[in-house]
Amino acid sequence: MFIQMDHIEKAFEKRLSSGENNILNGISLSIDRGEMVAIKGPSGAGKSTLLHILGCLDKPTKGSYYLDNENVAEMSPKQLAVIRNRKIGFVLQHFALIEDDDVFRNVSVPLLFSKGKRKRIDSLVWEQLNLLGLDKIAHRKVYKLSGGEKQRVAIARALVNHPDVILADEPTGALDHANSGIIMDKMKELNSAGKTIIIVTHEDYVAESCNRIIHISDGRIIRDDIAKIG
Repeated sequence: MFIQMDHIEKAFEKRLSSGENNILNGISLSIDRGEMVAIKGPSGAGKSTLLHILGCLDKPTKGSYYLDNENVAEMSPKQLAVIRNRKIGFVLQHFALIEDDDVFRNVSVPLLFSKGKRKRIDSLVWEQLNLLGLDKIAHRKVYKLSGGEKQRVAIARALVNHPDVILADEPTGALDHANSGIIMDKMKELNSAGKTIIIVTHEDYVAESCNRIIHISDGRIIRDDIAKIG
């Protein structure tokens, strides 16, 4: 099993001191390599917290999390940083790009942490720019781009390290319907090529573009079903 979570709980000190429940309450799930999964639920359900744990940006308070047979729930921050850089690509709703830098520089950022040779870095960046149709705007400043172009840059950045899994947090939330369709078509294309895709969303259209929908509410999985695509 590529991803295995068992009885994951997440509490924050502020909630504990106020007597409120955990953000996550006993989440257990399994995801096979190559799945395309939506995590869907209302605001405050725990979707983003779950994605942060899946992406090794945060650790659970309780429970176990195995990613590709490695127990990441017990890793140090330094070990988690290595896992993130090697195995995980992130696509965020508001892009998280460096607005004053150009497209090429933004896509290259994850590779700068791996200390690879410049020629190798340039080759990997151009590979993703060509894949996403961004080669002609490689040296344009990000602040001059449209929302759809920015999201494609964010996807190129997420892919540049050839990660095993792409985690997307509301990737179409800042886009119009036409650009949302383009982004979801690209996600499906990446999934068809073998990438594991996990998307947090509150949008029916996005969730139904995935092969599986995990519904959560109040920090618990309330339903896990196969989407009807088409």
